[in-house]
Amino acid sequence: MNPSLNYRNTHFITSAPDIRHLPPDTGIEVAFAGRSNAGKSSSINRLCDQKGLVKVSKTPGRTQLINLFKVDEGCHIVDLPGYGFAQVPLEMKKKWQKSLAEYLQKREQLKGLVVLMDIRHPLRDLDQQLIFWAVDCNLPVLALLTKCDKLKSGARKAELTKVREAAVDFGGNVEVELYSSLKGIGVDKLRKKLDSWYFPVFETTDAQTTIDAEENEAASSDDSTSNQ
Repeated sequence: MNPSLNYRNTHFITSAPDIRHLPPDTGIEVAFAGRSNAGKSSSINRLCDQKGLVKVSKTPGRTQLINLFKVDEGCHIVDLPGYGFAQVPLEMKKKWQKSLAEYLQKREQLKGLVVLMDIRHPLRDLDQQLIFWAVDCNLPVLALLTKCDKLKSGARKAELTKVREAAVDFGGNVEVELYSSLKGIGVDKLRKKLDSWYFPVFETTDAQTTIDAEENEAASSDDSTSNQ
C-alpha cells in the first residue's frame, strides 16, 4: 500500500525562468501543465487545500515561470507556464514555451505529468502534442478534465467517456479523470495518483533505513565481542 502524503504541508520553494535556475535534480517531481485558461492554479490550490499557495489571476497566462513546491522530503510539485491562450507578445510566449519544453525534455527527476484541460474544450492541438511527447518518453500522464462542475452530471459523464476513448490513441500510460476545484470532484483520485508516483522515494528511504539499522546492529555486535 502506498503512503498517503499530507498535501496541506506543501510550500513554495522557488521560481525559475528555466531549468538552469532550478535546484539540482533530487527526489521525484510531478509537473502540472495546461492551457492558460484551464484552471491550473486553482487545481493545485485545491489539491493542497490552500487557497493562496499558487496565485490565481483573473487574466489567464500570468504563470510565466517554472514554480517549484515541496510536498514532503524528496517529493515536489512543479507548476509549469501555461500555454496556448495568454494575451502576451509573441516573443514572450515563445520564451515561455521554450522553458516549458526544456523542462519536460531534460529534467531527469520528472516522473509524472498532470495535464489539465477545461472539460468544455479538451484535447486541443497543444494538449495532444504534450501528451504524445510524454508517451514517447514513457512518462505516465493523468489528464484532468477541469471545471467539470460547469456541466450537468449526464453531460459530464459523456464527456469523460469521450475523452477516455480518444486517449486510447495516445498509447502509453494515460488516464483521464474529472476534476473540479470548486466542488472538490476528483481531488482524492489526484492525491492517490500522486502518492503512487512519489512512492519510490519512500521505498528508497525505507531500504536505506533498513541498511543503516543492520549496519548499526552489526557494529554494536562487534563492539560487544571485542569487549569480552
